Amino acid sequence: MDDKRKVSGSDKNFINVHENYELSYWTKKFGITRDELRHAVQAVGTSVKAVTKYLNK
Repeated sequence: MDDKRKVSGSDKNFINVHENYELSYWTKKFGITRDELRHAVQAVGTSVKAVTKYLNK
């Protein structure tokens, strides 16, 4: 069974802003709002590495 609360495997490298459980996970992890996360993904793509770099600048 797929546990939507856990991000693992290849999913951990990408952010899907269309899934509520991923929005909750990543906004908590980065300490940002959902709108801020969506803006970051729109700016640099869905790669966790790219979003992290974007948020840290």
